[in-house]
Amino acid sequence: MNKIEGVILDWAGTTVDFGCFAPVNVFIDIFKHAGVDVTMEEARAPMGLLKIDHIRAMLSMPRISHLWQERFGREFNEQDVEKLYAEFEPALMSSLSEYTDLIPEVIEAVQTLRSQGLKIGSTTGYTQSMMDVVVPNAHKKGYSPDFYITPDGTNSLGRPYPYMIYRNMEALKLSASWKVVKVGDTTSDIKEAVNAGVWSVGVIIGSSEMGLSLSEYDALSEVDQEKAISRTEQTFLQSGADFTIKTMGELPELIERINSLILEGKRPSAGLTYLVEGIY
Repeated sequence: MNKIEGVILDWAGTTVDFGCFAPVNVFIDIFKHAGVDVTMEEARAPMGLLKIDHIRAMLSMPRISHLWQERFGREFNEQDVEKLYAEFEPALMSSLSEYTDLIPEVIEAVQTLRSQGLKIGSTTGYTQSMMDVVVPNAHKKGYSPDFYITPDGTNSLGRPYPYMIYRNMEALKLSASWKVVKVGDTTSDIKEAVNAGVWSVGVIIGSSEMGLSLSEYDALSEVDQEKAISRTEQTFLQSGADFTIKTMGELPELIERINSLILEGKRPSAGLTYLVEGIY
């Protein structure tokens, strides 16, 4: 059967938590407590990684690394990473349940895909203990994938490693990587998909990459909305996405177009973008 068998979705910024705000404020706070002020953009840049890897990536940024050396008179070390993470996890856990509202069009898109016989998997940068909060709250609001896994289930080898996608394929009995679509809202999601050899799709509105809350997005003029969409789209495409969609509501139509490409003998491009009329 030469068509898509399963779709693997990210969580925060893709299916729940419009704008992916739950972790961002905590990252800013823990660095501030350490005496280093980081920007919203710096806190978002590594989004999608396992959260301790995210902290490590932030500390490795030239500006933050320089500020750290000024503050402590030395380069950061692994003990600093672990200390910051020890503050991060309980702070996030205390507020995480407040950030589990579903992003518009998710339920409808998933229902459509399931009605077509597709399996719904998921990957995340959250740990298992974090997902123990997110999963039941999302379920109460109407969303439950057929399978989910965290980096805890892959020996802490999260994105951009492909192993969480492979575990989804195994659990859902998906027969080939080119019959799988991965949808996410960060460059880490895109790289995870490229490394796994599956079709890579970036979802724009509500994404961490766009970085706007729903009210902030709605407050923009139509021109500024289009600028934000275009900027986010280009970032995804430059990271290797096969496609972008504005919202999850466009996903079922995109799956149909990918099925047509598969029938033509096309496979995931690993960075060579397909231009499909009507689909961003």
